[in-house]
Amino acid sequence: MALQDLPPDARPREKLLARGPGALSDTELLALLLRTGLAGKGVFALAQELVATFGGLAGLLHADAQALRQVKGLGGPAKRAELLAVLELARRAMAQQLRAREVFSSPDAVKQFLQLHLARCPHEEFAVLFLDAQNRLIELEVMFRGTLTQTSVYPREIVVRALAHKAASVVLAHNHPSGTVQPSRADEALTQTLKSALGLVDVRVLDHVIVAPGQALSMAERGLV
Repeated sequence: MALQDLPPDARPREKLLARGPGALSDTELLALLLRTGLAGKGVFALAQELVATFGGLAGLLHADAQALRQVKGLGGPAKRAELLAVLELARRAMAQQLRAREVFSSPDAVKQFLQLHLARCPHEEFAVLFLDAQNRLIELEVMFRGTLTQTSVYPREIVVRALAHKAASVVLAHNHPSGTVQPSRADEALTQTLKSALGLVDVRVLDHVIVAPGQALSMAERGLV
């Protein structure tokens, strides 16, 4: 069923304007964004399929263009572009928040920010959040990319970028494509290596966050930094 065929009080747009976005379900919000379904599948059915396929809105927001292309009904570029635009807006909004205030005033926001950037990558990526003296975000840089199981990380390059940004501290981050966020012995050893290297130029390592779809782990909270 198309949105315009629904009774006025059941249409997501009218419901949102009358009662606010919080009154809409995940499926209704997504249907509002998609606007139309396809032959034999209404927009609500398409929205429900997307939520189920990607394990909820969080999983959908982490999806890339290739993953979206596999869903029947998103084969054309227009809907994929709109969904990817929402993802980019979410990333930029979070980055703006982290630049405006001390990042550890909202540790969950940091984890969500890193999940949006790294969680759905099919290979390991190692990123660094460079922070100023007030622990506000200067920049996030993906420094290294690897295979499904390992990444080669070069401390010298991280030190060079920290100096270029005039960073006072950093938060390290990488994803585990395997889906687990438990740190390995190699993760612990790498954290200490980078902590020592950056310490030589007075840059502190505040945390090392490991992300996977739907979850994130702070090594600092585990006492591993």
